[in-house]
Amino acid sequence: MPAIRETHFQLPGQTAFYRGKVRDVYTVGDRLIMVASDRISAFDHVLPRAIPYKGAVLNQIAAHFLEATRDICPNWLISTPDPNVAIGYRCEPLRVEMVIRGYVAGHAARTYAAGIRTLSGVPLPEGLRENDPFPEPIITPTTKADAGHDEDISKEKILAQGIVSRADYEQMETYTRALFRRGTEMAARQGLILVDTKYEFGKKDGLVVLMDEIHTPDSSRYFYAEGYAERQMRGEKQRQLSKEFVREWLIAHGFQGKEGQQMPVMPDAFVAEISERYIELYEKVTGRAFYKDPSDDPLARIERSILSAL
Repeated sequence: MPAIRETHFQLPGQTAFYRGKVRDVYTVGDRLIMVASDRISAFDHVLPRAIPYKGAVLNQIAAHFLEATRDICPNWLISTPDPNVAIGYRCEPLRVEMVIRGYVAGHAARTYAAGIRTLSGVPLPEGLRENDPFPEPIITPTTKADAGHDEDISKEKILAQGIVSRADYEQMETYTRALFRRGTEMAARQGLILVDTKYEFGKKDGLVVLMDEIHTPDSSRYFYAEGYAERQMRGEKQRQLSKEFVREWLIAHGFQGKEGQQMPVMPDAFVAEISERYIELYEKVTGRAFYKDPSDDPLARIERSILSAL
Protein backbone atom coordinates (compact mmCIF):
# COMPACT_ATOMS: atom_id res chain seq x y z
CA MET A 1 0.00 0.00 0.00
CA PRO A 2 1.27 3.50 -0.72
CA ALA A 3 2.44 5.27 2.42
CA ILE A 4 0.30 8.22 3.51
CA ARG A 5 2.58 11.22 3.74
CA GLU A 6 0.02 14.04 3.93
CA THR A 7 -3.69 14.71 3.55
CA HIS A 8 -5.32 17.76 2.00
CA PHE A 9 -9.04 17.31 2.60
CA GLN A 10 -11.64 20.09 2.53
CA LEU A 11 -14.33 18.83 4.89
CA PRO A 12 -17.84 20.27 5.19
CA GLY A 13 -17.94 22.68 8.12
CA GLN A 14 -14.16 22.65 8.49
CA THR A 15 -12.88 25.68 10.41
CA ALA A 16 -9.22 24.85 11.04
CA PHE A 17 -6.38 22.54 10.05
CA TYR A 18 -3.17 21.65 11.85
CA ARG A 19 -0.37 19.33 10.76
CA GLY A 20 1.53 17.74 13.62
CA LYS A 21 4.56 15.50 13.46
CA VAL A 22 2.39 12.49 12.67
CA ARG A 23 -1.27 13.55 12.58
CA ASP A 24 -3.23 15.85 10.28
CA VAL A 25 -5.93 17.44 12.44
CA TYR A 26 -9.13 18.92 11.04
CA THR A 27 -11.54 20.96 13.20
CA VAL A 28 -15.26 20.69 12.48
CA GLY A 29 -17.42 22.39 15.09
CA ASP A 30 -16.51 21.10 18.55
CA ARG A 31 -14.86 18.00 17.09
CA LEU A 32 -11.42 17.08 15.88
CA ILE A 33 -10.86 14.67 13.03
CA MET A 34 -7.37 13.25 13.48
CA VAL A 35 -5.86 11.42 10.52
CA ALA A 36 -2.88 9.30 11.50
CA SER A 37 -0.44 9.60 8.60
CA ASP A 38 2.47 7.26 7.99
CA ARG A 39 5.01 9.94 8.89
CA ILE A 40 7.55 8.94 11.50
CA SER A 41 9.46 11.25 13.82
CA ALA A 42 12.53 10.82 15.98
CA PHE A 43 14.53 13.32 18.01
CA ASP A 44 11.67 15.77 17.34
CA HIS A 45 12.26 15.66 13.57
CA VAL A 46 9.96 14.16 10.95
CA LEU A 47 11.95 11.69 8.88
CA PRO A 48 11.91 12.08 5.09
CA ARG A 49 10.24 8.76 4.33
CA ALA A 50 6.82 7.58 5.47
CA ILE A 51 6.26 4.03 6.75
CA PRO A 52 3.43 1.97 5.16
CA TYR A 53 0.66 1.00 7.65
CA LYS A 54 2.27 2.91 10.53
CA GLY A 55 -0.63 5.34 10.88
CA ALA A 56 -3.22 2.56 10.97
CA VAL A 57 -1.19 0.74 13.62
CA LEU A 58 -0.93 3.83 15.82
CA ASN A 59 -4.57 4.81 15.47
CA GLN A 60 -5.91 1.34 16.24
CA ILE A 61 -3.62 0.72 19.21
CA ALA A 62 -4.57 4.11 20.66
CA ALA A 63 -8.28 3.37 20.22
CA HIS A 64 -7.81 -0.05 21.84
CA PHE A 65 -6.33 1.50 24.98
CA LEU A 66 -8.59 4.54 25.09
CA GLU A 67 -11.60 2.24 25.19
CA ALA A 68 -9.91 0.04 27.83
CA THR A 69 -9.21 2.96 30.18
CA ARG A 70 -12.46 4.94 30.14
CA ASP A 71 -13.16 3.72 33.68
CA ILE A 72 -9.95 5.43 34.85
CA CYS A 73 -10.40 8.85 33.32
CA PRO A 74 -12.49 10.56 30.63
CA ASN A 75 -10.94 10.83 27.18
CA TRP A 76 -11.48 12.74 23.98
CA LEU A 77 -12.37 9.84 21.62
CA ILE A 78 -15.84 9.55 20.06
CA SER A 79 -15.29 7.08 17.20
CA THR A 80 -12.76 5.52 14.81
CA PRO A 81 -14.56 5.33 11.45
CA ASP A 82 -11.41 4.28 9.57
CA PRO A 83 -8.17 2.50 10.48
CA ASN A 84 -6.34 5.84 10.12
CA VAL A 85 -9.00 8.14 11.59
CA ALA A 86 -10.08 9.10 15.10
CA ILE A 87 -12.87 11.58 15.77
CA GLY A 88 -13.11 13.20 19.18
CA TYR A 89 -13.96 16.27 21.19
CA ARG A 90 -11.87 19.39 20.90
CA CYS A 91 -10.19 20.11 24.23
CA GLU A 92 -7.98 22.91 25.52
CA PRO A 93 -4.52 21.33 25.77
CA LEU A 94 -2.61 21.45 29.03
CA ARG A 95 0.92 22.37 27.98
CA VAL A 96 2.70 19.56 29.79
CA GLU A 97 3.43 16.00 28.67
CA MET A 98 3.24 13.53 31.53
CA VAL A 99 6.09 11.07 30.95
CA ILE A 100 6.18 8.07 33.27
CA ARG A 101 9.12 5.66 33.43
CA GLY A 102 9.30 2.25 35.03
CA TYR A 103 12.80 1.42 33.77
CA VAL A 104 16.13 3.09 33.02
CA ALA A 105 15.71 3.16 29.26
CA GLY A 106 15.87 5.55 26.32
CA HIS A 107 16.28 9.20 27.34
CA ALA A 108 16.52 8.20 31.01
CA ALA A 109 19.34 5.76 30.23
CA ARG A 110 21.24 8.33 28.16
CA THR A 111 20.86 10.88 30.98
CA TYR A 112 21.98 8.35 33.58
CA ALA A 113 24.99 7.24 31.52
CA ALA A 114 26.10 10.90 31.37
CA GLY A 115 26.37 10.85 35.16
CA ILE A 116 23.28 13.00 35.78
CA ARG A 117 21.25 11.85 38.76
CA THR A 118 18.13 13.96 38.40
CA LEU A 119 15.56 13.95 35.61
CA SER A 120 12.80 16.58 35.54
CA GLY A 121 13.66 17.30 39.16
CA VAL A 122 13.26 13.64 40.19
CA PRO A 123 16.34 12.19 41.96
CA LEU A 124 17.68 8.98 40.39
CA PRO A 125 19.21 6.32 42.67
CA GLU A 126 22.80 5.19 42.25
CA GLY A 127 23.81 1.72 41.12
CA LEU A 128 21.34 1.20 38.27
CA ARG A 129 22.19 -0.22 34.87
CA GLU A 130 20.47 0.44 31.57
CA ASN A 131 17.06 -1.27 31.46
CA ASP A 132 16.96 -1.93 35.22
CA PRO A 133 13.62 -1.12 36.86
CA PHE A 134 13.32 1.95 39.02
CA PRO A 135 12.31 1.17 42.62
CA GLU A 136 8.92 2.58 41.58
CA PRO A 137 7.76 4.36 38.41
CA ILE A 138 8.81 8.00 38.20
CA ILE A 139 6.98 10.88 36.50
CA THR A 140 9.34 13.09 34.48
CA PRO A 141 7.22 15.76 32.77
CA THR A 142 8.24 17.78 29.74
CA THR A 143 6.97 21.01 28.30
CA LYS A 144 4.80 20.48 25.23
CA ALA A 145 6.42 22.23 22.27
CA ASP A 146 4.50 23.14 19.11
CA ALA A 147 7.76 22.74 17.20
CA GLY A 148 11.28 21.62 18.06
CA HIS A 149 12.32 19.84 21.20
CA ASP A 150 10.17 19.20 24.24
CA GLU A 151 12.12 20.14 27.37
CA ASP A 152 12.41 18.30 30.68
CA ILE A 153 10.84 20.31 33.48
CA SER A 154 10.20 19.67 37.16
CA LYS A 155 6.82 19.66 38.84
CA GLU A 156 8.01 22.56 40.97
CA LYS A 157 8.83 24.71 37.93
CA ILE A 158 5.55 23.81 36.23
CA LEU A 159 3.64 25.08 39.27
CA ALA A 160 5.92 28.08 39.87
CA GLN A 161 5.56 29.22 36.26
CA GLY A 162 1.80 28.66 36.30
CA ILE A 163 1.92 26.40 33.23
CA VAL A 164 -0.94 24.42 34.79
CA SER A 165 -2.72 24.82 38.12
CA ARG A 166 -1.79 22.67 41.10
CA ALA A 167 -5.22 21.00 41.05
CA ASP A 168 -4.92 20.12 37.36
CA TYR A 169 -1.35 18.87 37.74
CA GLU A 170 -2.21 16.64 40.68
CA GLN A 171 -5.18 15.25 38.75
CA MET A 172 -2.87 14.50 35.81
CA GLU A 173 -0.42 12.80 38.17
CA THR A 174 -3.16 10.60 39.60
CA TYR A 175 -4.43 9.67 36.14
CA THR A 176 -0.89 9.05 34.87
CA ARG A 177 -0.08 6.53 37.59
CA ALA A 178 -3.43 4.75 37.19
CA LEU A 179 -3.14 4.60 33.38
CA PHE A 180 0.41 3.25 33.63
CA ARG A 181 -0.74 0.54 36.05
CA ARG A 182 -3.52 -0.48 33.65
CA GLY A 183 -1.14 -0.42 30.68
CA THR A 184 1.37 -2.51 32.63
CA GLU A 185 -1.31 -5.09 33.48
CA MET A 186 -2.54 -5.28 29.88
CA ALA A 187 1.01 -5.59 28.55
CA ALA A 188 1.82 -8.38 31.03
CA ARG A 189 -1.14 -10.41 29.76
CA GLN A 190 0.45 -10.24 26.30
CA GLY A 191 3.93 -11.20 27.53
CA LEU A 192 5.24 -7.65 27.43
CA ILE A 193 6.67 -5.10 29.86
CA LEU A 194 5.47 -1.50 29.51
CA VAL A 195 8.77 0.30 30.09
CA ASP A 196 7.78 3.94 29.76
CA THR A 197 5.16 6.08 28.09
CA LYS A 198 3.69 9.57 27.97
CA TYR A 199 0.19 10.99 28.29
CA GLU A 200 -1.27 14.28 27.10
CA PHE A 201 -4.22 15.91 28.80
CA GLY A 202 -6.58 18.78 28.11
CA LYS A 203 -9.62 20.46 29.63
CA LYS A 204 -13.21 19.99 28.48
CA ASP A 205 -16.17 21.42 30.38
CA GLY A 206 -13.83 22.14 33.28
CA LEU A 207 -12.58 18.55 33.56
CA VAL A 208 -9.13 17.11 32.89
CA VAL A 209 -9.46 14.78 29.87
CA LEU A 210 -6.99 12.33 28.34
CA MET A 211 -6.11 13.36 24.77
CA ASP A 212 -4.24 12.03 21.76
CA GLU A 213 -2.79 8.50 21.60
CA ILE A 214 -1.82 6.19 24.45
CA HIS A 215 0.39 3.11 24.73
CA THR A 216 1.43 3.17 21.07
CA PRO A 217 4.97 2.52 19.78
CA ASP A 218 5.34 6.26 19.14
CA SER A 219 4.56 7.17 22.74
CA SER A 220 5.69 4.04 24.59
CA ARG A 221 8.42 1.46 24.92
CA TYR A 222 7.82 -2.24 25.46
CA PHE A 223 10.21 -5.09 26.37
CA TYR A 224 9.48 -8.76 25.86
CA ALA A 225 8.93 -10.24 29.33
CA GLU A 226 10.26 -13.67 28.41
CA GLY A 227 14.02 -13.69 28.94
CA TYR A 228 14.11 -10.14 30.37
CA ALA A 229 15.77 -11.17 33.66
CA GLU A 230 18.31 -13.42 31.94
CA ARG A 231 19.29 -10.77 29.40
CA GLN A 232 19.61 -8.20 32.15
CA MET A 233 21.77 -10.50 34.25
CA ARG A 234 24.10 -11.10 31.29
CA GLY A 235 24.22 -7.40 30.44
CA GLU A 236 22.64 -7.96 27.03
CA LYS A 237 20.34 -5.59 25.15
CA GLN A 238 16.65 -6.16 25.76
CA ARG A 239 14.29 -7.31 23.03
CA GLN A 240 11.90 -4.44 22.64
CA LEU A 241 8.92 -3.28 20.65
CA SER A 242 9.15 0.47 20.17
CA LYS A 243 10.68 2.89 17.73
CA GLU A 244 13.89 2.99 19.77
CA PHE A 245 15.53 0.86 17.06
CA VAL A 246 14.83 3.74 14.64
CA ARG A 247 16.57 6.16 17.00
CA GLU A 248 19.49 3.74 17.32
CA TRP A 249 19.80 3.50 13.53
CA LEU A 250 19.82 7.29 13.26
CA ILE A 251 22.45 7.60 16.01
CA ALA A 252 24.60 5.00 14.23
CA HIS A 253 24.33 7.15 11.10
CA GLY A 254 25.35 10.33 12.90
CA PHE A 255 21.99 11.94 13.59
CA GLN A 256 20.45 12.90 16.95
CA GLY A 257 18.55 15.99 15.83
CA LYS A 258 21.34 18.36 16.79
CA GLU A 259 22.19 21.50 14.87
CA GLY A 260 24.40 20.88 11.85
CA GLN A 261 23.68 17.15 11.66
CA GLN A 262 22.51 15.72 8.33
CA MET A 263 19.41 13.51 8.30
CA PRO A 264 20.41 10.12 6.80
CA VAL A 265 18.32 8.57 4.03
CA MET A 266 16.57 5.35 5.05
CA PRO A 267 16.96 2.56 2.47
CA ASP A 268 13.93 0.59 1.25
CA ALA A 269 14.86 -2.46 3.32
CA PHE A 270 14.91 -0.46 6.55
CA VAL A 271 11.58 1.22 5.74
CA ALA A 272 10.06 -2.25 5.21
CA GLU A 273 11.57 -3.46 8.49
CA ILE A 274 10.06 -0.53 10.39
CA SER A 275 6.65 -1.27 8.87
CA GLU A 276 6.79 -4.95 9.85
CA ARG A 277 7.92 -4.15 13.37
CA TYR A 278 5.03 -1.72 13.86
CA ILE A 279 2.62 -4.42 12.68
CA GLU A 280 4.28 -6.94 15.00
CA LEU A 281 3.78 -4.56 17.90
CA TYR A 282 0.10 -4.10 17.06
CA GLU A 283 -0.48 -7.84 16.99
CA LYS A 284 1.55 -8.47 20.13
CA VAL A 285 0.01 -5.63 22.15
CA THR A 286 -3.63 -6.18 21.16
CA GLY A 287 -3.63 -9.93 20.55
CA ARG A 288 -5.38 -9.30 17.20
CA ALA A 289 -4.27 -9.91 13.62
CA PHE A 290 -3.50 -6.74 11.69
CA TYR A 291 -5.48 -6.24 8.49
CA LYS A 292 -3.46 -4.83 5.60
CA ASP A 293 -5.86 -2.83 3.47
CA PRO A 294 -5.08 -3.75 -0.16
CA SER A 295 -6.38 -0.41 -1.48
CA ASP A 296 -4.05 1.46 -3.81
CA ASP A 297 -5.81 4.73 -2.93
CA PRO A 298 -5.94 4.96 0.87
CA LEU A 299 -6.58 8.71 0.79
CA ALA A 300 -9.89 8.20 -1.05
CA ARG A 301 -10.88 5.51 1.47
CA ILE A 302 -10.05 7.79 4.40
CA GLU A 303 -12.00 10.72 2.95
CA ARG A 304 -15.07 8.51 2.34
CA SER A 305 -14.90 7.24 5.92
CA ILE A 306 -14.72 10.75 7.35
CA LEU A 307 -17.60 12.06 5.23
CA SER A 308 -19.76 9.10 6.22
CA ALA A 309 -19.02 9.75 9.91
CA LEU A 310 -19.82 13.45 9.62
